[in-house]
Amino acid sequence: MTTEKTDAPVPAGAAEAAGTGQLAPLWRPNTPDGAPGAVCHRRLATGLTLPTGAPLTVHLTGTGCDRLEASVAPAGDGAVLVEVRAAAGATVCAEWRVPCLGATAFWTPDTDASRWLPPSWTAPRTVSLALGAPVVSLVGAGDRGLCTAAAEAVAPVRVGAGVVEESDEFVFTFEQEPTPDGPPLRLRIDIGGRHFAAALRSVTDWWAEGLNRPWIAPAARMPAYSTWYSRHQDVDAAVVERLAALAAAVGCESIIVDDGWQTADRTRGYGHCGDWEFNPAAFPDPAAHVAEVHRTGLAYLLWYALPFIGRHNEAWDRFSGMVLREVPRLDAAVLDPRHPEVRAHLVGKVSRAVEEWGMDGLKLDFIDQFAVADPPPAPAGSDRATVQEGLLQLLADLDARLRRVRPDVIVEHRQPYVGPGLWPYATMVRATDCPLSPAENRQRTIDCRLTAGPLAVHSDMITWHGAETPEAIAVHLVNALFSVVQISVDLAAQTPGQLAALRFWLGVSRRYADALQLGDLEPARPDLGYPLVRAGDGGTAVIARYAPLPVALPDRSGGDGPRTVLVANADADPVVLLTAARPERVGVRVQDCRGEILSDTGLDLVAGVNPVTVPTGGLLTLTRGD
Repeated sequence: MTTEKTDAPVPAGAAEAAGTGQLAPLWRPNTPDGAPGAVCHRRLATGLTLPTGAPLTVHLTGTGCDRLEASVAPAGDGAVLVEVRAAAGATVCAEWRVPCLGATAFWTPDTDASRWLPPSWTAPRTVSLALGAPVVSLVGAGDRGLCTAAAEAVAPVRVGAGVVEESDEFVFTFEQEPTPDGPPLRLRIDIGGRHFAAALRSVTDWWAEGLNRPWIAPAARMPAYSTWYSRHQDVDAAVVERLAALAAAVGCESIIVDDGWQTADRTRGYGHCGDWEFNPAAFPDPAAHVAEVHRTGLAYLLWYALPFIGRHNEAWDRFSGMVLREVPRLDAAVLDPRHPEVRAHLVGKVSRAVEEWGMDGLKLDFIDQFAVADPPPAPAGSDRATVQEGLLQLLADLDARLRRVRPDVIVEHRQPYVGPGLWPYATMVRATDCPLSPAENRQRTIDCRLTAGPLAVHSDMITWHGAETPEAIAVHLVNALFSVVQISVDLAAQTPGQLAALRFWLGVSRRYADALQLGDLEPARPDLGYPLVRAGDGGTAVIARYAPLPVALPDRSGGDGPRTVLVANADADPVVLLTAARPERVGVRVQDCRGEILSDTGLDLVAGVNPVTVPTGGLLTLTRGD
């Protein structure tokens, strides 16, 4: 590790102007004012060189301290690791600029983010244990990562970025909020120009160092059925058991029973959350009911809105004084995990699903609601100073309790709580709700895949109108192909054609799960919503086409490369243009959206463009010789 300091003071809120060595202030009307106190500054040379030939320098500011210690170490492939230390209670900010050359998109894990290049005066986003992940990437032509930056997920950070209009640069800022123990701000900065997905893989590898990675139960990587869109709160034991049998028949390996099991109310809202007892009229014998579902071969997961305490619960009077905020529109409040009584209540109630009722896992919803802006000071009776510390203790206590009974417990989290600090307490993470929106489901699952590390990534529950065509259903499924597919429709009401499309594509996702979920993922054009995505595990490559784009086949010079190549067509144009690097004899099978074989023959590929007809929702399988 090397350290560089400057003797000259550097004005706060400034960055080095390109090529001058001077510092120019930035206009930031949406950035919170800094905390009062002493301010100190450092300039840190990274040893990296920008495309302009200028060195990349990181400008450091410490508020509430009189000294900063900073170090930098090479991380390979054009990346460095930066560490900044300050006194406990200090706010530390790192800022740097890169030239905006050929930039096409700004990637973040936020579910509501467009891929435009924001101006530098855009408000920074706050990332914490319960909200987001501390990583961003400026992407350029050819999907190159111009600058990919991430922070270690220890303390909450504010992440800012945007175009500097005065200099046509792109500025990055990472500001770590003060914490009592003063952990260092650790950053990874990558300007190596690799594919942005490869740069993000390096980030997740860095995050995973030293973390206790969860063991992922096999069922977590297989298709799942959810009751939410198909039934909403209208669930009972007979309905769930019937749906479980139907889901098993189409290829699902788990069922997730969502909201409604704990109440007879059917008006939505969360006023009946908190006691977490089965509605006895709908589920008279929970353990026997779970055993009946298990007889279908499915794992059983139960939904909990973990933070909420509803007004129509016995627990309301007990805990209404231990909340972070009330949410009148939801008829509920958000519990404060800094209280040991709150944590004990939630762990005791939630763990019953596994301990008493024999379930295989949990769907923990709304964890992001713990991320309250400006929470009240730690109240009397609390034993954790911050909400983040309280939440971390809650999840650790619950995880330990569950794994004592079921070491392979399945726990679902959901966007936007996707950061690495939660990895030890989850086995899968789902795209946030986007019903009947296949393109949005694609983008959200791909975004999640890029930074989910060891966790299985699930699609939002796929649903469709009862009169939908098999082709359109197949398009829904192909848009979720690089994740674990969740479905939520009335399976008893489907036509034979609809069921055939569902069985076929769930079968593809099961058969090629290793390549699709564990292989290297390479999505193209984040600025266009990933119109082409590929993944592979060496022996098999899977490419999905969501727009009328040519498909470049993996080169197999010298016998290397995948022997099997799948091309899924989710576009309305049936003419798929395969581009090959050299002439090659391949086996070609074309199937329609139901899996019916339309052709199965040989094809002599030429070097260049080779048109093949694949119907919408269909699959092309190329088999190469040894």
